[in-house]
Amino acid sequence: MNKSHPTLTPLQTPNSEPTETPDLGDSTTDLEPRSKLLQAVLNPDDLTIVRANDWFCELTGVGSVQDLASLGLSLSELFLDFDEERQTQLYRRHLIPLVLRDIYGITGENWRILEEPYITRLQSPLSDEPRYIQFWLRSQHLQVELIDPTSDVVAALDVENPESLSQAVLEEQLNWSNYQIKGELLWEGLDVTSQETIQRLTQLLISPQNSLTDQDTLCQVAEQLRSLFRAETTVLLSWKANQAQIYLCQQQHPEQLPTFTHQTLEESHVFKATAANRVWNVPDLQGTCHTELERELLDRGCQSLLLIPLRQDTSNVDPSQMGNLLGMLILGSDRANNFDQLDASHAEALLPPLRIAFSQATETRFSRVHPAVEWRFLQEAERRSMGLPPEKIIFNDVYPMYGISDIRGSSRERNRAIQEDLLTQFDLALRMVEEALAVKPIAFLEQLQVDLLAYIERLSQEVHVEDEVTAIHYLQQHIEVYFDYFRQCGEGAIAAVEDYNDACDPQQHCIYDSRKQYDEVIQQITAQLRTTWEQWQEQMQDILPHYCDMEVSDGIDHMIYIGSSVNSNFSIFHLHSLRYEQLRAICDCARTCFDLRDRANLNLEVSHLVLVQNTTVNIFHDEQTERLFDVMGTKDTRYEIVKKRIDKGIDTKEGKRITQPGMLTIVYSSEQEWSEYHQYLRYLVREGWVDSKIESGTVQALQGVTGLKYARVAILPEDWEVETEALHED
Repeated sequence: MNKSHPTLTPLQTPNSEPTETPDLGDSTTDLEPRSKLLQAVLNPDDLTIVRANDWFCELTGVGSVQDLASLGLSLSELFLDFDEERQTQLYRRHLIPLVLRDIYGITGENWRILEEPYITRLQSPLSDEPRYIQFWLRSQHLQVELIDPTSDVVAALDVENPESLSQAVLEEQLNWSNYQIKGELLWEGLDVTSQETIQRLTQLLISPQNSLTDQDTLCQVAEQLRSLFRAETTVLLSWKANQAQIYLCQQQHPEQLPTFTHQTLEESHVFKATAANRVWNVPDLQGTCHTELERELLDRGCQSLLLIPLRQDTSNVDPSQMGNLLGMLILGSDRANNFDQLDASHAEALLPPLRIAFSQATETRFSRVHPAVEWRFLQEAERRSMGLPPEKIIFNDVYPMYGISDIRGSSRERNRAIQEDLLTQFDLALRMVEEALAVKPIAFLEQLQVDLLAYIERLSQEVHVEDEVTAIHYLQQHIEVYFDYFRQCGEGAIAAVEDYNDACDPQQHCIYDSRKQYDEVIQQITAQLRTTWEQWQEQMQDILPHYCDMEVSDGIDHMIYIGSSVNSNFSIFHLHSLRYEQLRAICDCARTCFDLRDRANLNLEVSHLVLVQNTTVNIFHDEQTERLFDVMGTKDTRYEIVKKRIDKGIDTKEGKRITQPGMLTIVYSSEQEWSEYHQYLRYLVREGWVDSKIESGTVQALQGVTGLKYARVAILPEDWEVETEALHED
């Protein structure tokens, strides 16, 4: 300890003579020498440490208990982020209620200073990494005396009204040198390094700004895991399509290992941990290496392993199968028998954020945690870090807001693209057979020719869902296997084989020209829709933070939940503002599609729909939820049924889809809902977003859900001139 010993001069008695031994009153505080609770007695004049228990001395490295008083150390000298200024501020906060109690007889029921914990860091000789210490000051046994009553600044305040004596006012106006402090100030602390590390890891894993696919994030995660588990090696195993992609991090150097197949991992600890579906400890890897992956880890210095399997859902899957395995976190130590039950408990506490991080990294359907609800996930992680059993994360009484922008005719256009590619490929295959027949008429070739002509005739009529796979498989099994023979049938056949091969995409192993163009168009539209929606989401979050999940397929759909359980500032004004903003955002998405259609000459149209529900739902998250949140209870399932099917809803009168290209469709149940949204439509007309003519009707029953109605308006291009504000209904 090289720092000079700081003192709190303002708290000392003015003009007093220094003494060799400060007056601490009766030293009645008993310290537990063998306790895991850190304890120390402080001199109230300068906050130097007078006595401490064994664990305090050992963890801080200050020497023996007997020599402690002679060192004259203060708290600010021991802790890395607890300087003299912070030390003084904290101590004065504790003295304020004592001044009111001892001098003015005021006992404030709202003073909870004794229960407030503080977290600071300690560079302990017992660890290479700083330790996190949570501590409390026990100041209730101190006594405060007024030195000069004539300089009493509190007397001028309204002491009869304790509520008016705010903390800030007292801290600013009290003359601290006018008080004498006697007694013992007890300091109590706990080593909470593990809990704090778990909490910081959780925040890092679920933060929307981070992803395990990012090298910097991976290094940060590996560093904190190394500290928590005393592990030198961190391995992320991502499981997809019966293959394991391995990312290994040692000494802040992440690298990607070759892919391991299902077969190469059989009999491995990875399979055993997955089948057991629990944290799996391998005390000594040396004698249990059965696979190439384990030998690779052993060669890299791993003597023991801790495996943490991460499943999406175990409710309907045989745990002995790899089924819904997201991946696995593997920690390796260069010491045998490194991991114990405490490590297993820490791993269990990290399961929720690890699942979320792996889901995001492996591009599964599980959404990244949204900032608006991140606080609740951190709360649950903190609960689990303290050894408490898992609980569902629930948000009660939230208003759902669902919208979709759907590319109309996308499946029809994709079938057309498939048809064009297949016909082109079959025509080239037929040419090869015909060139070979021209050289030597063989009956087998003639039958292949008949088969190809029949296949071409059927594909010209229609394309079935299975044709994209089965037709290509037919060519591979019945035509491509004879390439060597065709090359022996003259220059024409050789040229036909080369034309066939040149036309096939090397990655798709088939002709993929029309489908590639289709994919590019879909990606173009969805990218523009997504960009537009995300821009509006920033504005909507400024109105009030709320949860929003977006999915991209042939178009985009979004799910918003808002309520006081998500944000305590929620009010009905925020709900109505966000509902109107949602409509404006969807109209702008439509205009984006208009512009893209005109610029790129695309023949795909987009329809837009908003589903209205004025009653709240309860949503929850646990390890079995399909998405980040599912709705709770049977009363909320009606909304989910409607949400999944409403974009294909049919009008009861005309028998046509209620959604139409370039139009906004609003689906509702009650007159109250329509009255609210009719007002929004009037505003949209006034702003020039939509046409004033409203088409309306009733939706055919959806799996027992009846009584739904719809209103539909045309969305106007940006340069459309608004002629009237009036709304005209059919």
